[in-house]
Amino acid sequence: MRELRNIVVLTGAGISAESGVATFRGPGGLWEGHRVEDVCTPEALARDPETVHRFYDERRAGLATVEPNAAHHALARLDAEWRGELLIVTQNVDDLHERAGAKRLLHMHGELRSALCANCGGRRHWQGALAPGRDCDACGEAMLRPDIVFFGEIPYHMERIEHALADADLFVSIGTSGAVYPAAGFVQSARRHGADTLELNLEPSGGSIFFAESRMGPAGVLVPEWVEEVLGRP
Repeated sequence: MRELRNIVVLTGAGISAESGVATFRGPGGLWEGHRVEDVCTPEALARDPETVHRFYDERRAGLATVEPNAAHHALARLDAEWRGELLIVTQNVDDLHERAGAKRLLHMHGELRSALCANCGGRRHWQGALAPGRDCDACGEAMLRPDIVFFGEIPYHMERIEHALADADLFVSIGTSGAVYPAAGFVQSARRHGADTLELNLEPSGGSIFFAESRMGPAGVLVPEWVEEVLGRP
């Protein structure tokens, strides 16, 4: 690799699956007979808010049963020890990166433990069930919803992510399918700006062909090994 200072890391469902977090997509990615798209769209929220809220209540409650794994802890170590620029961008809505200790982190698809006001855009930390019709502390309107980027909505922090990709010396994708845009296009954006690219995944993703190097295996093994390599560089 060339001289390395700025790193952007993208994480997907594969990194949290090793902790027991159920994935939204793929085999088994259904809940009570609903397609994920039926409980993750603005239209679904308007049509059946009770079902949508219950869907995320179940997943929020499930966070109490899982813990960060070796991959989360390795990235938190990189965050703590890397002296250059680092941005960890996660597509996951769990809080396992934070619980492992990562701080240079963005959630591009929202967070389970956050509530969003559909009226004023205000956010607040949220634990437990979030019933439809809860009042927003900021504006008083009864429009709190799960702080999740639904299908058809623009992911969070896109401007900051694009700036980081433009400045990156290395882009690393961990546990992603390579099928969900705009995240699936990050590798091509990084390459256009001259970054080296590395994929760490259980199996080849839909975007593997765009990476200069791909390593296949469990994130809990590959990520600590890679972090050790990076931190051991002169």
